[in-house]
Amino acid sequence: MLFTLLSCVFFMALVGWISYQKSKNSVNDSDGYFLAGRGLTGGFIAGSLLLTNLSAEQLIGLNGQAYRANLSNMAWEVTAALAIVICALILLPRYLGGAFTTLPEFLSTRFDEGVRRYTVILFMLGYVFVTIPSVLYSGALAILRLFDVPTLLSISMEQSVWLVIWVVGIIGAIYAIFGGLKAVAISDTLNGIGLIVIGLIVPILGFIALGNGSVMEGMKTITLVHSDKLNAIGSSTDSVPFGTIFTGMILMNMFYWGTNQYVIQRTLGAKNLAEGQKGVIYSGFYKLTVPFLMMIPGVIAFHLYGGDMNPVDLAYPTIVANLLPTFMSGVFLAVLLGAVFSSFNSLLNSASTMFALDIYKAGFNKHATDRQLITISKYFGSILALISFFIAPMLMNAPDGLWDLIRRFTGFFNIPIIAIVLVGIMSKRIPALGAKIAIIFHVVTYYMLVWGLGQLFDITITMNFIHISAILFVIEVGIMMVVGKIRPLEKPYQFKPNPKVDMVPWKYAVPVTVILLSLVVGMYILFSPIGVAYSEGIVSQWFWPAVIVLASVTVTLYMKALKSWNKKYADFLENRHNQNLNAMKREKKII
Repeated sequence: MLFTLLSCVFFMALVGWISYQKSKNSVNDSDGYFLAGRGLTGGFIAGSLLLTNLSAEQLIGLNGQAYRANLSNMAWEVTAALAIVICALILLPRYLGGAFTTLPEFLSTRFDEGVRRYTVILFMLGYVFVTIPSVLYSGALAILRLFDVPTLLSISMEQSVWLVIWVVGIIGAIYAIFGGLKAVAISDTLNGIGLIVIGLIVPILGFIALGNGSVMEGMKTITLVHSDKLNAIGSSTDSVPFGTIFTGMILMNMFYWGTNQYVIQRTLGAKNLAEGQKGVIYSGFYKLTVPFLMMIPGVIAFHLYGGDMNPVDLAYPTIVANLLPTFMSGVFLAVLLGAVFSSFNSLLNSASTMFALDIYKAGFNKHATDRQLITISKYFGSILALISFFIAPMLMNAPDGLWDLIRRFTGFFNIPIIAIVLVGIMSKRIPALGAKIAIIFHVVTYYMLVWGLGQLFDITITMNFIHISAILFVIEVGIMMVVGKIRPLEKPYQFKPNPKVDMVPWKYAVPVTVILLSLVVGMYILFSPIGVAYSEGIVSQWFWPAVIVLASVTVTLYMKALKSWNKKYADFLENRHNQNLNAMKREKKII
């Protein structure tokens, strides 16, 4: 135990020291504190996005769902690639072109300050009551199971949860509150490397245990025995039916990757548009590894320990505690804490950013200095952290596993935000009133359909909450369009570019997205009844023909995209060159 703690402290101290050295001169102004000085490169953006997204919530929750049911929940991760592409090619140029620091700031320019405040409230409620507590609780659960804290300290399980949440939370808050975004991004990248390494080792050890010393035998076992556990094509009885991928899930992923402040804040700090697009698209490839790193161990746990584990969220901590060598336990603990810190830090940093810029500066002190903004951000981050420390232990009462609970609660704020962002970008006449009505309508209606009707009137809604989200999205867009017809803006909205970074796009953005989206399809072929979920063998006779067809289509589309994008890229560079020449001529005339 002592060796584990010492090695953990050493690894964490090393990451902290490197992060400090790289970021110590970057928090002197608001851009430096909130956006890493607008100097993040694609590698740091991708690494930070990876660890911000993949935390203990995924390690614990996704493995728990794979243990309980099958791989249908991988849709939340794998199909995010589509939303990532939309963010990189459509939304990011708009965000960087306007030099926005927060999403609510963008909405204030499109609508008004009222919509800005409504959006901040939605974000804050979601962060305080759902996202931050879930990150802290899932991390605490893994640590408790791995090191048996109740026995070690002779305290109850509930007391252990409270203790670990507070210890982890206080350490994590120091990064976010005092280091700013750059410190968070650097530490995320370093911890992300450790997460991938450990994430690969755990399933390999699981296969060795399952195959009595042979990795190949272990792999063969999960494909031949209970092969339905490897099926990602969810049925109507699964928490993620396959049809939901094409309805509400697309919208929820678009919210997360295109409008969620604590995710897009990394991209808003990009050195230039090309680096921002690289970072976002690279993260899409990382997402494709999630089923292997964060769901297969849950399937292995089912084969090793049976299906009676309660709660199901103990599946991953159990397999780690039983199979990971002692000499690696300290590194695993450090990586696990790094993953928890990453998401927790990112959430605190983003919430503090929105409070400082969208509430304090926009509503109370329009002439606030950089020092005042950084100070108020630190105070708010400290208060928010304390509140989350009290809420997180309450998740011990989640009946169906942590993952489902989180996904349901995020439905309160993700759909209305993505709806008003998309309408704001696509339309020019729809006023702020439409967005405000849509937000209020969603919060009330979503609660009634998912919980309220059953609790208040004993009326059961059997439709999956993801489908409900898609229907509400369509209704809310309709509401805004109707308001736009009745009370349109007197002057159509015009976006005014004001970039602070170079806006030349990444030369290979579109061709690489073709490969990314093709791999998404490939993942569903692999984890399907014609792939490794085939009940009568390792794969069916249709598997390889399907792979060959997909590969052929991918190569064809890639070549076409490369040719088309190269021409557009050349035209873009020529237009920018002409604009620069015209600007120089105008300056000479003025002089």
